[in-house]
Amino acid sequence: MTDRLTLQAYAKVNLFLRVLAREDDGYHSIETLFCRTDLADELSAERREGTGVTLTLEGTADNLGPVEENLVVRAAKMVLDATGNHTALHFSVTKRIPAGAGLGGGSSDAAAALHLAGILTGNAVPGHELFQFASRLGADVPFLFSESCLSLGWGHGERLISLPPLPVAPALIVSPAVTIPTKDAYAWVDAARSAVGRRGSVALDLEALSSWGSIGKMAGNDFESVVFGRYPEVRASFEALAATRPLLCRMSGSGSSLFAIYRSERDREDAKMMLGRKHGGVWSVSLGARG
Repeated sequence: MTDRLTLQAYAKVNLFLRVLAREDDGYHSIETLFCRTDLADELSAERREGTGVTLTLEGTADNLGPVEENLVVRAAKMVLDATGNHTALHFSVTKRIPAGAGLGGGSSDAAAALHLAGILTGNAVPGHELFQFASRLGADVPFLFSESCLSLGWGHGERLISLPPLPVAPALIVSPAVTIPTKDAYAWVDAARSAVGRRGSVALDLEALSSWGSIGKMAGNDFESVVFGRYPEVRASFEALAATRPLLCRMSGSGSSLFAIYRSERDREDAKMMLGRKHGGVWSVSLGARG
């Protein structure tokens, strides 16, 4: 059995995102279209003598909170607890995905940690049980654990329909230097809707999810209006990105990262030059790419 493994943990974007009712458990239901990107953190895991989980963070790893609360540690501890805690695991994470930006960086790290911990403990935990662990860690983790390129998600993110991948598309991700707490963003959506009541589910036509152009015509992200109203710099970045004439331009998750899809790599690189360095970090990526 191998003692050390390395895995890429890919970011996601939400091609659309609808926030539905807040349920009795305090969490909201959502409807979203998850799409994998090729922007990734890198995780290495090593089996060691002893017990427990340790973690080393490198790269853009600021503002990640206490190590013991990191999703990588929590995910690995779930696996070790399920297997009797007979070994120790050490993880090294090189961060490239901006933290707290709606790209699922921490969630993707957690999903990768579940895979790595499962292998390093001899695949003692069945895949369906690992998926249940993923659903307990956060709304983005089940999709990122699934390794699908494109999935329709609803409920708390744990209910997924994997869809045929779209043609790989050139895209930009723009990440303003703003961290938006997800809990606060949901509260803002609730407050904005207090006068009109809960939002219901909308019927989806799966044929409308078969091309970038048709997806671009769908409703956007329910967090956009409340985030733009509170963070003028995010609105300004969105407007600048939309002005580069992409096929599709949206905010991902509860923000603050934005993304745009282009017809060609040349259009994307022209857009990147237009944006310059005024709006935070800018990454040239591919959407729908397989790792």
